[in-house]
Amino acid sequence: MAINTQSKGGIVVVAKQLAAVIPKRLSSTTPVAFDGRMLTPDQIVSKLQALVDLRTDVDAAQAMVKAKLAAEAAQAPALRAFTRQVRAYLKATLATSPDALAEFGITSKSRAALTLEGKAAAVAKSAATRAARHTMGPRQKAGVKGDVIGVVVTPTRAVPIAAAPSHATVPATSEGPNMTGAATTPHTA
Repeated sequence: MAINTQSKGGIVVVAKQLAAVIPKRLSSTTPVAFDGRMLTPDQIVSKLQALVDLRTDVDAAQAMVKAKLAAEAAQAPALRAFTRQVRAYLKATLATSPDALAEFGITSKSRAALTLEGKAAAVAKSAATRAARHTMGPRQKAGVKGDVIGVVVTPTRAVPIAAAPSHATVPATSEGPNMTGAATTPHTA
């Protein structure tokens, strides 16, 4: 498997390999020239180890930062809500003391009065919005009546229906439900 020697992790892998093999292969050689300086094998290994140590420290710091960010993400919402509650408490208790609120960095929101031009623009915008949406107030809605044209309505009178007796008795005849011709009585089964 090829190692990407351009990545930070790949460079560290290469440095570890070099630092592991240099003492075996270059221990008997004389110092080597790098950038106009003469370095012994031990100095070369220490420089390579410095690179490995830097990357290890960076990786540890990144892991610690991730842990701190996770802790912040877990705890911050509740703490922000608590901060809002403290600010609300201070606003309520020190509402009459703007100087005391200013010490906490809390300023009261004062709404600037609209100028005459601003009021006219707001009225015009509101009227344009109502016209575009075809909205009406309750009085305008009450004034809207439907017109029916061309429909003739003929009044009819309802005919009262006679109420049927609640317990109607049917006389037993030979034409009734018993087709045998024998008369049945309620007492015979």
